[in-house]
Amino acid sequence: MPAGDQRDPAAVPPRAARRQPVSDEADLLREPRWLRWSLIVLAVAIMALLVVLPLLMVLGAAFGEGFARWLDALRHPDAIAALKLTLLTAAIVIPVNAVFGLLTAWAVTRFAFRGKRVLLALIDLPFAVSPVVAGLCLVLLFGSQGWFASLLQQFDIKILFARPGIVLATLFITFPFVVRELIPLMQQQGADEELAARSLGASGWTMFRRVTLPNIKWGLLYGVLLCGARAMGEFGAVSVVSGHIRGLTNTLPLHIEILYNEFDGTAAFAVASLLAGLALVTLVLKFWLEARHGDALAQSHRRH
Repeated sequence: MPAGDQRDPAAVPPRAARRQPVSDEADLLREPRWLRWSLIVLAVAIMALLVVLPLLMVLGAAFGEGFARWLDALRHPDAIAALKLTLLTAAIVIPVNAVFGLLTAWAVTRFAFRGKRVLLALIDLPFAVSPVVAGLCLVLLFGSQGWFASLLQQFDIKILFARPGIVLATLFITFPFVVRELIPLMQQQGADEELAARSLGASGWTMFRRVTLPNIKWGLLYGVLLCGARAMGEFGAVSVVSGHIRGLTNTLPLHIEILYNEFDGTAAFAVASLLAGLALVTLVLKFWLEARHGDALAQSHRRH
């Protein structure tokens, strides 16, 4: 160091520390513009080919013979019965899965107990098992030669080839959606606010209503939305346990299959357009909830 320089050597930052930090995360990537646009165009083309084009083809086939023919197909008693059964099944499945999903997520994230990993594996079981296999399991349990056949016959209770079997099959398939949406969210938020509420004298119900539920409401609604979408579109498990009884045990997907197998393509595509319309409504709600859910998570990060 020169004699005239009286600076403290410890105060002089090293050369690495004097480097300017990266101002933007995009600077870390620095892909060529042609590569970025190529990937964007490829993604849009794939989505158009796999999603938009089939939807347009369904709508074109549904209205190919005019609006009156489309409306007649939807006014058919079997189509109305299938729609009512689909909405009834979703109306039963969604609240049940919401309650039990919330309770399961609470148990997994707030308590330490033996067998937690087994419980998590069982939660993911409907994702790993084919829906047809799930329907066959219900047949082994509640069929005429099943484990509970004598008990059901004694009390004259019918599960298979009736609405209870459809509800049970749909419950099994859709159970993981709510709980799998809540577990990561509740683990990320932690239990600090809940412990603070209890330490201030809040009851369990007050803590849940004023602290827990506001923090997880968007995640809960998002899981409920996914559960409802899967409940309305489920085919495999419901097909095994329904019996395909027209006007009684046919949901919308099963009714579409019957119409198509009977070479009534216009009616099949008309009912399929109705199911696609329900899916589009679900998609719009999904985008809205994702935006609200993302804002809630950002606020949670700022608080913690």
